[in-house]
Amino acid sequence: MTRERFVRAGAVPLSGRAWSGRAPVTRVEVSTDGGRTWDDATVAPVDPGHPFAWRAWRYDWTASAGAQELLVRATDEDGTQPVEQEWNRQGMANNLVQRVPVTVLPA
Repeated sequence: MTRERFVRAGAVPLSGRAWSGRAPVTRVEVSTDGGRTWDDATVAPVDPGHPFAWRAWRYDWTASAGAQELLVRATDEDGTQPVEQEWNRQGMANNLVQRVPVTVLPA
């Protein structure tokens, strides 16, 4: 099984949800170049009655043909998700940014 996705070049809307478990999510960023650069996604407003709830996000990506790697990271009041997992003896606290390979086909 693979996580690889296939899309056509051009406008590709990306969306998802972010949740921290420690503190309210304050920011979501998207990288469309394997983590070299990051851009802010649009994040849904905080529900005042449920500040720890999942936060929907959206990002409009203009995809160009070729192999790409997408990453999304969330920031809460305590900090930002790590791009690489910090080692721990039991393998717990898996909180790293997930990578999704994308093959962009010509338009």
